[in-house]
Amino acid sequence: MDEYSILVVEDNPDDQVLTVRALKNASRNSSIVVLEDGQEALDFLFGSGSEEPCVNLDLLGVILLDIKLPRVSGLEVLKKIRASTRTDWLPVVMITSSDEPAELVEAYRLGANSYIKKSIDYSEFSDQMAILARYWLTVNKVPKAGSVRQL
Repeated sequence: MDEYSILVVEDNPDDQVLTVRALKNASRNSSIVVLEDGQEALDFLFGSGSEEPCVNLDLLGVILLDIKLPRVSGLEVLKKIRASTRTDWLPVVMITSSDEPAELVEAYRLGANSYIKKSIDYSEFSDQMAILARYWLTVNKVPKAGSVRQL
């Protein structure tokens, strides 16, 4: 379960702490990277200017992406992830506090693998993150980045 890292893109500091705590409880050895806005996520995945990307895609098991982010929205980040052959195969789970049906439809239209509404109850939220971590890190199989590019 713990061979992959988890990328969490979340701007709310309280949600960051709760998400990391819940994920660490569910997956003690997985590395968790937390970024605070959509532009940071794009730079991390694709690099910026002359800088190379910060991530080895072979070690990334899932991206947890908040919809409402500063600078670049989560939906725009998802769109760019799906538009690149470097990242179009990566599992992306959209996470939101919103109950907006249009966002749900748009997330799936853009290629989200899953959509989760954050529970305001910590125990329920922790359970959500545990289930999510177990599924995406143990049940789901992710191809190696090199094998995806060879197709």
